[in-house]
Parts: sequence; C-alpha cells; structure tokens
Amino acid sequence: MELIVFYEDRDIIVCEKPAGVPSQSDRTQDIDMISKIKNYLREKEPEGGVPYVAAVHRLDRPVGGIVVYAKTPKAAAGISRQIQNGQMEKQYLAVVCGDFSDEIGKDTELCDYLKKDGRRNLSIIAGEKDGEAKKARLSYQVLGTVKDKEERGLSLLNVRLFTGRHHQIRVQLSQHLAGIWGDTKYNPGEKERAGFKEIALYSWQLSFHHPITGKQLSFESIPKKYPFSEFFVLKEKNK
Repeated sequence: MELIVFYEDRDIIVCEKPAGVPSQSDRTQDIDMISKIKNYLREKEPEGGVPYVAAVHRLDRPVGGIVVYAKTPKAAAGISRQIQNGQMEKQYLAVVCGDFSDEIGKDTELCDYLKKDGRRNLSIIAGEKDGEAKKARLSYQVLGTVKDKEERGLSLLNVRLFTGRHHQIRVQLSQHLAGIWGDTKYNPGEKERAGFKEIALYSWQLSFHHPITGKQLSFESIPKKYPFSEFFVLKEKNK
C-alpha cells in the first residue's frame, strides 16, 4: 500500500490515511499510519536511525483523508497547541443515507455534549451538566443528492469541524440528520455490513500554520471511491 504524501519537510509530513488503516498502532496489530510513515522515512534515509513520528490528531480507523504527523517533538507541540486553541481548520465530506435535497445550500450548526463509553468504544449525546460530557460543535451543508444502486437516497455533505471529540461527526449526524453510509456503529440501516472497515466520511481539507516557520499551509484532496464517486458536485470545490 503506497504512502500518498502531499507535503514533507524536516518537521512535518502531510499524507493520506486510507480508510481501514489505524492512525496509530492498536490491539489488532494491523499495519498503521505511524509504522507506514516510519518505513517510508527509513527507505529514504537508511542510515538515519529510528525516525520520530508523532500523531498530533487522528482519524477514526474507518475514515480516510488528509492527516499531518510531526517529525520532531517541537513540531508536535506546536501543532498540538493550534489544535487546543481551535486554530486548525478541518473539513470533511460525508455521504449520509437519505434524500435531503430540500436542504441543499443551507448551513446548519450542531452543538451537543458528548460522553465517551470506552468499554463499548462509542460516544453518546449527554446533558450539559454531565461532568463526563464535552462540548461538540460542527456545521454542515448539503451539497447534493443522488440515488444509490438500490434506488435509495444519498446526500453529500460538507462538514466543518470546530471541536475534535471521539466519533463526533458520526454521532451528531446520526442523531440530528441521518447515519453515514457504511457506518455499522451509528447507522442502524448499515448493521448488515458487520465488520465493514470503510465509511463515507473523508477529511478533504486541512489548514494550519507550520509549527516552526508559522507559514499558513492548506491541503485539499477529493475522494474517488463509491459512494463519493456518484456525486458530480465533487468536481466543484466548496467555497
């Protein structure tokens, strides 16, 4: 599996995480992004020793898209500060099950308090006064709708993520709009896909300041797999 690199220098590497690949090592012991990047760096510099690679933000295993990894502790700290301060801009494309053509072009903001259940590895919407719940905020816009292979409605959304809670987009969309295509954890209509490792959620746009130089960096990538491929609107960049 080839590593797709969008940008690299001595401090950071920006690349594409394929859906189904862990952002970092987990109990499955499957190949993960940190291992892939370290192997890539070793091949470039065989005499360079063990490379430093740190995950400063993560995508759920079944989610694909653009990610940035730090190659030095200083860069890791710099990017982490931006994330904590809300200075990293993240946009996602999501395909949800349902025809929401009546909402095309409308901006909708969602704000909830999410509580993580570590035992079941999922998150639920909780009350604001729940001490274990954290504020979760995003906005979405319906870009277009199509019919799937079984003539069911599918809608493409652009999602702006303002906080980075566990499974945030998946939980909030499923509770307020509809479940994401392929999501067996939060979309009841997809339960028959048990074990499915890809869902129609993709990190397509990432912007942040270089942790060392301060230069503004912005990256975009459009997913081409089904069901994203069904939307001609993907040829247009969301403004």
